[in-house]
Amino acid sequence: MAGLKSLAKDTAIYGLSSIVGRFLNYLLVPLYTLKLPAASGGYGVVTNIYAITALPLVILTYGMETGFFRFVNKTEENAATVYSTTLISVGSTSLLFIVLCLLFLHPISNTLGYGSNPEFIAIMAVVVGLDAFQAIPFAYLRYKKHPIKFAALKLLFIGSNIFLNIFFLILCPLLSTRFPGSVNWFYDPGYKVGYIFISNLICTGMVTFFMIPELTGFPYKLDPALLKRMLKYSFPILILGIAGILNQTVDKMIYPFLLPDEHQARVQLGIYGAASKVALILAIFTQAFRYAYEPFVFGKSNETDNRQTYADAMKYFIIFSLLAFLVVICYLDILRYLISPDYWEGLKVVPIVMGAEIFIGIYFNLSFWYKLIDETKWGAYFSLAGCTIIILLNIIFVPIYGYIASACAGLIGYFIITLLSYVVGQKKYPIRYDFRTIGLYFLLTILLYTAILLVPIQNIGLRLIYRSLILSVYLFYMIWHDFPISRIPYMNRFLKKNKP
Repeated sequence: MAGLKSLAKDTAIYGLSSIVGRFLNYLLVPLYTLKLPAASGGYGVVTNIYAITALPLVILTYGMETGFFRFVNKTEENAATVYSTTLISVGSTSLLFIVLCLLFLHPISNTLGYGSNPEFIAIMAVVVGLDAFQAIPFAYLRYKKHPIKFAALKLLFIGSNIFLNIFFLILCPLLSTRFPGSVNWFYDPGYKVGYIFISNLICTGMVTFFMIPELTGFPYKLDPALLKRMLKYSFPILILGIAGILNQTVDKMIYPFLLPDEHQARVQLGIYGAASKVALILAIFTQAFRYAYEPFVFGKSNETDNRQTYADAMKYFIIFSLLAFLVVICYLDILRYLISPDYWEGLKVVPIVMGAEIFIGIYFNLSFWYKLIDETKWGAYFSLAGCTIIILLNIIFVPIYGYIASACAGLIGYFIITLLSYVVGQKKYPIRYDFRTIGLYFLLTILLYTAILLVPIQNIGLRLIYRSLILSVYLFYMIWHDFPISRIPYMNRFLKKNKP
């Protein structure tokens, strides 16, 4: 229980940066959808390029983040050597990537469909290289249990990015109209999408600068034998990561190639991408949990009685994930204002995308069995299977059903790899999960969601009241079944003191 309390504390701190950061980042969504109308396809460009850059980011870290945690926690390894070896390896490959992208910029840009704006690709190549390198110092902060600095750097990036986007998309157009001489020497009113990428580059460079303390003060030593062992361990994680990121982004990567009209494809992709942002509240919780859970699991790997802890962590993750699902569904009438009204037609994908996010989180929890027994190849097998299914479903059904097919493909793909991971994991590293409790929560969520769908209420005020009552049913059951008030320390004392 003490371990779970420590996990909860770290999750809360990491979650603060993730939740507050994502919330602040959500402020950019209405800004983008306002300044980039759906019909322009501009937000589709943003969605497509960020999806494309997600793949090289995974390739450039090539599983070394997880490999770092695995080897730095081994008693026979020197922590400083593990860190410096990882930094040198990832830093060298990231620099090589940036150089090659700049050398072959025009062929790459033409292939991706951005021959008229090759600078988009150049900017994001530098961003990806720096992000990949930053992954190791960020992992080091988690290893050293420095969640405050971790959170501060994440929030620094997001806060600066918001400021620069507001500057370029709101302030500069205003100044250009009223005081043209003040900004027209560097500002182009027609270059809206480009300034989004420029803002990202500036903020990424700023975070790298503030990581200097984590990059200095120790001798850089490359241990070839250690690196070979780390690469052997991490390579299957690279394959897993490639397939995993393709599972999440391949629909947005290939979408412009699946419809005959390229502009219309980017319009639809922009609508799908904007609507999906509303569903990513679950991704916030999953990310915060991951940041705390990964070092927690590897730190407990040498203990004998840890499987019950993993089972409990899975149960509570699912409980709160389903709660987040219901919160979004119940208050979608409010959350839809995160995006401009001309994007609202895409909100029908929100429940589907959130369902996929739930299975992403469950799969992440399940995935530790093959990491703990050093059989990461299984993760690669599962992810490749899911990736294949998602790509095939997109290719077959997107030309017919559009982005609804993309959302459903993601849900089906992650459900299948979750099922595969559980079945094989119970043979390799059996854990007794509380399926009775988990099943009851899933059943309750399905019933409450059905109650929302079957009772259409036109008046928005009455609709919100009704859905709040629906949500309170879940909260009441959760408190009664798994979080009774008597377990809260101060309330327990109060109840004992006032007991007749």
